[in-house]
Amino acid sequence: MKYIPLSVPHLKGKEKEYVINAIDKEWVSTAGAYITEFEEKTAKYLGVQGTVACQSGTAGLHLALRLSEVSQGDEVLVPTLTFIAAVNPVYYMGAHPVFMDCDHTLTLDGDKLEKFIKTECAWEKKQLINIKTNRQIKAIIVVHVFGNCADMKKIIDIAKKYHLKVIEDATEALGSYFTQGRYQHKFLGTIADFGVYSFNGNKIITTGGGGMLVAKDSEHLKKAKYLSTQAKDDELYYLHHDIGYNYRMTNIQAAIGVAQLEQLEQFIKTKTQNYHLYKTLLADCEAIEILPFSKEIRANYWFYSLLLKTNQHSIEEIIATLENEGIQTRPIWGLIHEQKPYLSEQSYAIEQAIYYKQHIINLPCSSNLSTQEVTYVAEKIKSLLNR
Repeated sequence: MKYIPLSVPHLKGKEKEYVINAIDKEWVSTAGAYITEFEEKTAKYLGVQGTVACQSGTAGLHLALRLSEVSQGDEVLVPTLTFIAAVNPVYYMGAHPVFMDCDHTLTLDGDKLEKFIKTECAWEKKQLINIKTNRQIKAIIVVHVFGNCADMKKIIDIAKKYHLKVIEDATEALGSYFTQGRYQHKFLGTIADFGVYSFNGNKIITTGGGGMLVAKDSEHLKKAKYLSTQAKDDELYYLHHDIGYNYRMTNIQAAIGVAQLEQLEQFIKTKTQNYHLYKTLLADCEAIEILPFSKEIRANYWFYSLLLKTNQHSIEEIIATLENEGIQTRPIWGLIHEQKPYLSEQSYAIEQAIYYKQHIINLPCSSNLSTQEVTYVAEKIKSLLNR
């Protein structure tokens, strides 16, 4: 059996054709027809009024925070169980993160969020003030971890009550949408004030690197595009009335993105089948569980989480053993509130995130993963657990 990586791109569509077309037309930088096409087709897929293609999901989050008017000295409520790129843009703004726990979905715990606001904050002159720091809380970043959904109903209700902006980090959740409830038929990333997607190499579709920003307000979309192209007020005479960024996606990246978007639903179908195959093959292993996705959504099944329910085998042992068998796995991220740059920042009642950090391994989940490869991985896991 060949080496089975964790998550790699699946470039079997028209990627080469579209890239060659972009090169032939010599539109390879941050302007070109493929950028517009990728934005328009993504907006149509998501059912939103428009999108702004960026260099990365991180760039999109930075723009969203700026458009949310987060300023130096403000605070943003963030999850600790996430990739660090979801939190770093808070520091870009000179603001401070306050770290929240996760629930069983691995996403931000809405109940603890509500309790924190009620017990640790004051509502003064229509501003939410953190009593401990005396800083104003301006926004919430919600990460839809591995394509699963956070409790958006509760989070949006809290945000409206306390005049907070909500930014959905849907960098892992393109294609996941609600099938019931208040947000039925709404895609993750399109519910809050802002949503951000990522097209990094390991995401469900890729442009090599890149991201996409969506927003409720059309003026925010216009401002985001302006800021992402160095805030040019006069492109001929290079006049700038604001500080902008070099955050625009290239036409080459967008050409790949258009081809990848054409295959997205097939990728989700494959990932769904492989997820359920893992669950079936490992169902009789009482020491482990493949974590479920919310029943409220059609998930994109981006990543598969193997939960260790006993301490019989350590994460380190399992990862090393599977690596020796030609299978790449990985632990979940190090918690952000424990990372060196953020040790001085406030965290609130972090419990579940610690447990999941110690008990989760991510399994191979590429959209080109074959049935035979899934079966091989499952067999090696079962063999390891029976030692």
